[in-house]
Amino acid sequence: MPFAREDILRLESLLSASGHPCIVSHPRPDGDAAGSSLAMASYLRSLGKLAAVLLPDALPANLGFLEGAGDVLVFAKDPEGVRRALSGCDLLLCLDFNCLSRLEGMEPAVRECPAPRVLIDHHLNPERENFSLVFSETQISSASELLYHLLKALPSVSGDIDRLPAGCRTALLTGMTTDTNNFANSVWPTTFAMASELIASGVDRDFVLDRLYHDFKAARLRAMSEILLNEMEITPEGAAFFIIREELWKRYGLEEGDLEGLVNIPLSIGEVRLSASLKETADGPYRVSLRSKRGVSANRIAREWFHGGGHEQASGGKLFVGEDVASREEVPDYVRKALSKL
Repeated sequence: MPFAREDILRLESLLSASGHPCIVSHPRPDGDAAGSSLAMASYLRSLGKLAAVLLPDALPANLGFLEGAGDVLVFAKDPEGVRRALSGCDLLLCLDFNCLSRLEGMEPAVRECPAPRVLIDHHLNPERENFSLVFSETQISSASELLYHLLKALPSVSGDIDRLPAGCRTALLTGMTTDTNNFANSVWPTTFAMASELIASGVDRDFVLDRLYHDFKAARLRAMSEILLNEMEITPEGAAFFIIREELWKRYGLEEGDLEGLVNIPLSIGEVRLSASLKETADGPYRVSLRSKRGVSANRIAREWFHGGGHEQASGGKLFVGEDVASREEVPDYVRKALSKL
């Protein structure tokens, strides 16, 4: 993958000069946020850097196998610890988000950090003015894949991925696997090449898949069954949607990440071209996830109806009670209207 030589040399220079780099990613971190962040930390630590990973929220339990997962500083649990890390930071690496507002409650602390910021991301419309150096590529599977190609391009690596630590390589494969839904979407020729090279280097893909997809609680399957049976609605236009009620979330004792992948399941129905998941929260907006089949723009629906955006076939957003709808009772009708615009 071609990068401007001056950008690669500048990145190498920033990494070399840094002693206390910090790595940040978006709230409710998914496999790509975790994989890219922990991969970068693993690489920097192999160079002797005191790298810290700072996340707004805790990692899902099924990503705990990644090297360094237990060392992540979580703003929701320890905001002062995150602020202390940022106060000593001399390089800020921002992965898998396109603008600082995506950091939500952690945004002010990151904005106050005077260190140069490097953005490595694959989403549309990066906020270039807030970063010292930007690597943005949308025609790619994931931030993890983009980081993989960037690390290979560094003069200190020179294309030899055996120079990357084993934990770094495993995290990169993990991030790419989750963001492609295990090669089901957003896959490019470079994605397969990356997977092949990482497996050839010794990454145990079977182990990664086992930990990602075969290590959940029974409550996950029971909750999914109840949601699909009692909450899923299919519209005449070929869209499916369901609401994950706060009551159900608490009743099953679910944690962030436990229902990862649920929004993809309705797309297995032939007539369904777009699937929408809305997670109800007690004191905040509904969190919306959208997935679509080729030819249907999840990104457009997210932008026009849910204050969001993302990729053409995988996007997200929010729905605000009191702004978009007057009450929770009006949410289903609002969603039906939005999805009628396929």
